[in-house]
Amino acid sequence: MNQAINPDNSATRTASVARRTKETQIDVSLNLDGSGEYSVDTGIGFLDHMMEQLSRHSLIDLELKAVGDLHIDFHHTTEDTGIAIGEAVSKALGDRKGIRRYGDALIPMDETLTRVALDCSNRPYLIWKVGFSKPKLGEMDTELFKEWFQAFAQAAGITLHVENLYGENNHHIVESCFKGLARSLRSAIEPDPRKADAVPSTKGVLGGSL
Repeated sequence: MNQAINPDNSATRTASVARRTKETQIDVSLNLDGSGEYSVDTGIGFLDHMMEQLSRHSLIDLELKAVGDLHIDFHHTTEDTGIAIGEAVSKALGDRKGIRRYGDALIPMDETLTRVALDCSNRPYLIWKVGFSKPKLGEMDTELFKEWFQAFAQAAGITLHVENLYGENNHHIVESCFKGLARSLRSAIEPDPRKADAVPSTKGVLGGSL
């Protein structure tokens, strides 16, 4: 974890990740204690829009540049973007000392309502109860959104439950999922002033068995 000092002398939690494979080249820098500023370019318009929502509503400053094999399809870029951002979040959290750990959100978006709950447990798990009425949103396969959330949860070390309670518009359904993740993450990674020096677990460490 990198640490920078604000003018008020409080530490900020920052991290950078460079992921290189034969399929993608991804660079991520983020600040968990930011204000929701972002610079995002994945080459996939709708994914860019979702990453911007994630940053703005979590208040995590995010710089993301991804170059992938889009001439094949969007799968590798979508999945690897989730991995890289998840790794950066985990790196910035360090030993996860002093965080609230849990977060949840109920996100309405017009006719849609989605519930998200998460635990920064260092035990990755995804429950995904989200369905779509169409196979694509623009040029993006709707099945790829689960791939992004799975990759993110695994790399970030987060237990993540995402459930769309109802909705008709596929754009609204997806966007409410990302906004729900953002708001839940914002709550979970927030420092707990009552336990700023303690790992939020009776084991004294997050991860491993229950």
